[in-house]
Amino acid sequence: MKYLWIALAAGGLISGCSVENKTEVSQQVEESSLSAVMLNTQTRAPVAKKVLHELTAHSVTRNDNYYWMRDDSRTDKEILAHLDEENSYVETVLAPLKGNREALYEELVSRIEKDDSTVPVFDNGYWYYTRYSGENEYPIYLRKPTLEAEPSVLLDANIMSEGHDYFSIGSYAISSDNKLLAYSEDTLSRRIYTIFVKDLESGDKLNDVLEGTSGRVVWANDNTHLFYVKKDPQTLLGYQVYRHKLGTAQSDDTLIYEESDPTFYTYISKSKDSRVIYIHHNNTDKTGVTLVDANDPTASTEVFFPLKDGQEYSVAKAEDGYYVLTNIDAKNFRIMKAPLDGFSDVSTWQEVVAHRSNVFLQNIEVFKNHLVVKEKENGMLRMVVHNLTSGEEKVIPTQDPIYGAYFNANPQMDTNKLRIFYSSLTTPGSIIDVNLDTLESEIMKQTRVSDTFDSSAYASERVMIEARDGAEVPVSLVYRKDKFKKDGTNPLYQYAYGSYGATIDPTFRSSWLSLIDRGFVVAIAHIRGGQMLGRQWYEDGKMFEKMNTFTDYIDVTKGLVEQQYADKTRVFAMGGSAGGLLMGAVVNMAPELYLGVSAHVPFVDVVTTMSDASIPLTTGEYTEWGNPENKAEFDYMLSYSPYDQVEAKDYPHMLVTTGLHDSQVQYFEPMKWVAKLREYKTDDNLLLFKTDMEAGHGGASGRFKRFESTALEYAFVLYLAGVPL
Repeated sequence: MKYLWIALAAGGLISGCSVENKTEVSQQVEESSLSAVMLNTQTRAPVAKKVLHELTAHSVTRNDNYYWMRDDSRTDKEILAHLDEENSYVETVLAPLKGNREALYEELVSRIEKDDSTVPVFDNGYWYYTRYSGENEYPIYLRKPTLEAEPSVLLDANIMSEGHDYFSIGSYAISSDNKLLAYSEDTLSRRIYTIFVKDLESGDKLNDVLEGTSGRVVWANDNTHLFYVKKDPQTLLGYQVYRHKLGTAQSDDTLIYEESDPTFYTYISKSKDSRVIYIHHNNTDKTGVTLVDANDPTASTEVFFPLKDGQEYSVAKAEDGYYVLTNIDAKNFRIMKAPLDGFSDVSTWQEVVAHRSNVFLQNIEVFKNHLVVKEKENGMLRMVVHNLTSGEEKVIPTQDPIYGAYFNANPQMDTNKLRIFYSSLTTPGSIIDVNLDTLESEIMKQTRVSDTFDSSAYASERVMIEARDGAEVPVSLVYRKDKFKKDGTNPLYQYAYGSYGATIDPTFRSSWLSLIDRGFVVAIAHIRGGQMLGRQWYEDGKMFEKMNTFTDYIDVTKGLVEQQYADKTRVFAMGGSAGGLLMGAVVNMAPELYLGVSAHVPFVDVVTTMSDASIPLTTGEYTEWGNPENKAEFDYMLSYSPYDQVEAKDYPHMLVTTGLHDSQVQYFEPMKWVAKLREYKTDDNLLLFKTDMEAGHGGASGRFKRFESTALEYAFVLYLAGVPL
């Protein structure tokens, strides 16, 4: 029999501990040196059957004994039974921590304001906002003509979700005459949405039902036509843009654009002045836009500027032209202005903000008299206001040295107010209105954490850790001042993503308080593969440079230990999706560094997935990971693919989670990975695999339910760290 013991004398948890009896727990910890919590690890872990399946490419044959676990229909009784067995194993092993999980869940959801509303946004004559109330999981979507008026209900997701295990409203759009509402919903968590249309005067649904869409819907200005993107039912890639006329069957809709290149993602939006509908074409190496006249929806589409390998651009329409954020002759991007007519001729473009090799331009927001640019220098964010009349430039002041800020809802063109979402590792999310002329700001709302939360009790900092090749990797840290000593005694929870150029900004997460308040240092490693340090930082962490992503993460761990931010015996790693790939690679390369690892919806079977174009999203990832049809790319992916690199050795304690209906990382990837780890690993450490049988890539729907998985993870982490609840 195998037992896992943590002595209370070392700070172990007490099963059934609640927030209310923490004082009693502390006394028990001090008084007892013999008591211990014993997990039910004598229970036999599920053992999956092995069925030989050979995969051969480029004269390399891989034996995949767990290939049988793939079932695209998700109806195979044997597979479902095995997932149920894994779920039961988790519950049995962690049964002594049931009280801890419940207490953590209550703690996590206590930080959510039960009666809460978003800040109203004014658009085309109405104020729009959402409201939560009581124990309801979902929002109510509302609007009113004045702030003092009684609101009318557009959608009540709580009523709409009845009878569904999963429910999500993808998006909604109001017609120009304010009489019709088009909205989309997903009841399976595959991110395939059905669009409905509602008459806002009568409250009745129209007969128009558009199935198999990406969820986004845009109205033409005639209040009769709307546009949507249809998904390929197998690959789940949005690739066809249709125009629908109200009162007609979906089968009669007009195809206005079809993406023939399966490496592209296609989506739609509308310009701020409502005159143009954008069809966006996104590939990791090239992006572009096609235009549709919103006032003449049956007119032909027009390409803004031809797509070209290595070139990226996005556009924002103003009254007198288009502002173009582009990397054409500008690796870290620059801003150009193109005329309203003849915009496809790049010689007519004028430079507005020049390229700077040390400054990465991330995004822009355009108003009648102002252009606001979100940019980063050495990974430090700033928002610069360019007065289009005077030519003056000003930086919006902020209270934190490291933070995240994003353009919020700014639908009006003729205004001098910018609305942003602002947050830091110690400052809860805030909606702020900034006067673009004076830079005076007004906090419209700050997320409530609790009546006792005091941001001054916490500290954040940015450190640079030298990677093995000499690169300096930025790391954002947060800890509680009275719980932290820079002497190598604090447990560390290290998070990263590191793919697709996604930048994980240092923003507030109330859930992390459950770790920080118990003495953890939380770190975000801004490793290569993201764009924290600009475009080159991304390119140095993709394709044939992907290994840098993994070694950066490992080197950050070593550096934080060396600088005594962390107890080397209590380091925990966490990542999800492509960050789950990171976790898989790290435990293969340096398992000894981590006491526990949480891998959520992990992309771990890289070669097999990228070799199968029928798997959703595969072809769109070729320029990120590689195309296995090319031997060099096949070989490189194989060198780090977590599933392929599992070997007989000790692995850390591991918690792996997935959703049965995940449309981005299919459930069978982590399922196979766990089975193979169980077959090969030589340790007695925990290996727990939890599948949400009703959810997809984003986990459970609803604002409370999603914290059940967080509570599970934190109970796992705190137990292993020997930290009392």
